[in-house]
Amino acid sequence: MSNPVVTHQPGAGGYGTNVQTGEWSTGLCSCCSDLFVCALGCCCPLALSCYTANKYGENCCLGCVPGGSTAIRTHMRLTYGIQGTITNDALMTFFCGLCEMCRMAREIRIRNGDISS
Repeated sequence: MSNPVVTHQPGAGGYGTNVQTGEWSTGLCSCCSDLFVCALGCCCPLALSCYTANKYGENCCLGCVPGGSTAIRTHMRLTYGIQGTITNDALMTFFCGLCEMCRMAREIRIRNGDISS
């Protein structure tokens, strides 16, 4: 019995690839493009974190634990093919946490068809 010859290497999967060409649908400070998210973020940032994690399909507590927002942002970038690095994810969620959480919530709502970009 002969061994099979590999003539075609498997390609990279759609998730977790290094080929990233997309951008965020809205800017970091585009709060007025979704007044619901803006109001929720201003009135109760913790509720916005829980809402965002839940809408993304994660446990709502993930937005409340240290590093949870960074994890959501990184996974979201990889899933949606948005350019960036893990270092940038960590810096954006640490220094611009509320604005970044609003942007992530808007991104989910736009991609789910809840609002238009």
